[in-house]
Amino acid sequence: MTAATNRYFGSPVLRNEDAPLLTGAAMFVDDIDFSDMLHVAFLRSPHAHARIEKIDTTATHDRDGVVAVFTADDLGAFWAPSPLVVPPPPIEDLVFNQRTQTPLARDVVRYVGEPVALVVAENRYLAEDALDRIVVDYDPLPVAAELEPSAQVDAPMVHDVRGNVAAEVRQVKGDYNLAKNNADVVIARRFLYEHGLAQPIETRGIVARWDTKAEHLSVWAATQTPTSLHGGLAQLMGLGSHQIRVVAPFVGGGFGSKLLMYYPEELMVPWAARQLGSSLKWIEDRSEHFVATSQERGQIHDAEIAVSQDGKILGLKDVFLHDNGAYNPYGLTVPINSQCAVLGPYVVPAYDSSFKAIFTNKPIVAPFRGAGRQHGVFVIERLLDIAARQLGIDRVEIRRRNLIPSDAFPYKNGIMFQDFTELQYDSGNYLPILERTLEIIGYESFVRDEQPILRAEGKCVGIGVVCYVEGTGIGPYEGAKVQVDPSGRVHVATGIGTQGQSHFTSFAQIAADLLGVAVDEVDVTTGDTDQFGWGAGTFASRGAVVAGNAVHEACSAVREKILNLAAEHFECSSQQLSIENGEVQTLDKPDQSITIGELAVLANPMRGAVKPGTEPGLQATRYFGPEAGTTASGAHAMIVEVDRETMMVKILKYVVVHDCGTPINPMVVEGQIHGGVAQGIGNAFYEKVMYDDAGQIMNATLADYLIPTSMDVPVIELDHIETPSTMNPLGIKGVGEAGAIPVAPAFAQAVEDALGIAEGGSEILEIPLSPNRLWELAEGGTQ
Repeated sequence: MTAATNRYFGSPVLRNEDAPLLTGAAMFVDDIDFSDMLHVAFLRSPHAHARIEKIDTTATHDRDGVVAVFTADDLGAFWAPSPLVVPPPPIEDLVFNQRTQTPLARDVVRYVGEPVALVVAENRYLAEDALDRIVVDYDPLPVAAELEPSAQVDAPMVHDVRGNVAAEVRQVKGDYNLAKNNADVVIARRFLYEHGLAQPIETRGIVARWDTKAEHLSVWAATQTPTSLHGGLAQLMGLGSHQIRVVAPFVGGGFGSKLLMYYPEELMVPWAARQLGSSLKWIEDRSEHFVATSQERGQIHDAEIAVSQDGKILGLKDVFLHDNGAYNPYGLTVPINSQCAVLGPYVVPAYDSSFKAIFTNKPIVAPFRGAGRQHGVFVIERLLDIAARQLGIDRVEIRRRNLIPSDAFPYKNGIMFQDFTELQYDSGNYLPILERTLEIIGYESFVRDEQPILRAEGKCVGIGVVCYVEGTGIGPYEGAKVQVDPSGRVHVATGIGTQGQSHFTSFAQIAADLLGVAVDEVDVTTGDTDQFGWGAGTFASRGAVVAGNAVHEACSAVREKILNLAAEHFECSSQQLSIENGEVQTLDKPDQSITIGELAVLANPMRGAVKPGTEPGLQATRYFGPEAGTTASGAHAMIVEVDRETMMVKILKYVVVHDCGTPINPMVVEGQIHGGVAQGIGNAFYEKVMYDDAGQIMNATLADYLIPTSMDVPVIELDHIETPSTMNPLGIKGVGEAGAIPVAPAFAQAVEDALGIAEGGSEILEIPLSPNRLWELAEGGTQ
């Protein structure tokens, strides 16, 4: 059988989805409307921790336009803790105290913004006004707001768990104590990483419509996990899967914030729609996003590194606290990622890492672009900077000496990853990535020539260079259905949703090459459970890897059907056929052809019998489940200038060299990295959620919570090194989070270099920074 040609795969094909997005034709959740649409508003707790003594909704019911009011007491059997989405991995002696959220709080509220009641009204304005008529008698309780105090045995308990321990995990490889005893230098530091928010352009939202006669629920949700939401609603509402359709239309960014299952709003709106036999809509406003949507980042690491005199890593030890927020439905994904990311792309003979995940009276902590990897990368990269300075070794050279060599792959790390498999790097070539990064940034000439001249002119300039790895493409699986229509167009359907990852283009490129059509002749449907109801979701840089390979396998099966049917039609061998421009041609008679649309008609005969072992139509459904994830890698470098008077930081140059295996579309890869770097810059210098001792957010507006603008994000120079993955047929690795992961340590290193503050005794050991904090550090302040 003739092989497919790579006409599109690997090419910077323009995106199929841009036309509807740019012309306003794309449908988002808030665009959905029905004549009977009612609107929902949620009453949220103003307290971080309080007992609910009484809820009085009497004055709300007689408001004009108010249709219904629901509290926990109205929910019956539907009121129950949500299922655990991700169980903890099977690590020896692991402790895990499961506490998941209920649809509405009944007895106790555990964070500011937790839903207590909902109002259904004719419009959102009436629903919001009616909330003011609900009277709740709260009895405030002591608050566990700060991470470290919350971990004390006598701290206020968020749940019935002393010390607020959500989990305890220890992973060990080698003998760290022996490594420490043999080391020439041991460096210990405390690192702080604070909370941040995803802040997608489109906030969360959901529309639910119950058809009483058909007994059918339709849901449109701004979610990253439509198939999982579909299964959860069926389970929790006691419905058959055929009675529910979940659609994730165009979604305006997710970054993890639309991943969490199950948000109370995603449960209550469909439930209320069924009770009322109507259509309901809830769209999260920006104020709600600050208190009702998952957050990430808060950790405290006490880490140490044992090194030899020549800078070789002998061992690492890391003990850290992870701020879990009030509930833990997403298991231990974030802290496990942090634990694994500390190892980086380096040879680490001994590693001893333990953490406690701590319940606090804050919103739930769940993955946000990077999902814990930022913390680990910050720890190892800062430790290497400090070790290099103490040993008198160039910071780049100490990295060179410790990188995993190219002949060591697959490289086993000896601890467990979040996907329940051993942390293994499938392929990589780290040294050329670093060297190419140094070449593009001009490291040697900057340090030797440019920086001294600029400093002599009174300018504070510095450079930072860091390395990282990213576990991507984890299971469990994704699937795809591919069909050739009688029109000759190809339809690809998969269960994952899309929030800007260019799935409509990338999947079309895979299909177009295998089925011999143009990219714009492939229609892709994502996130519609009526079209494809199985899968896990879009997260963990896995969409292109897992769903993309499922598309490849389904298309390969359809290609085989096309060629076999054409061979039967032409009475020749399939080896004598090729597929190009939507036609099957015989190699010895190019003018003898038949379109794949005509073959689709022949594959659905109106007479005769389908042969045993065959099926009608040119279609196939296939699933792909990787045995383990793939490992992307890269290096970032930046040159910054710091204004000594204002302590504002300007990034003068930014370079990324990345390895995501074989890229499907280089332009899409670059777009993903650009977006990640922008969020990484925000995480490094602008974005920090600030809480007071009562668990109240003190900067819950976009006037106070700063996000980098186009003026703050520099032009990013990119290059790629390709080492194909060995874990999937296409050789691809994920790229969605790579841009964000290493920005903070590169930023800290560059700023530290610019100000020369490390030489004065103050090191940058925390993220995010700010002009105020830089002033303190420059003046010799402590953490």
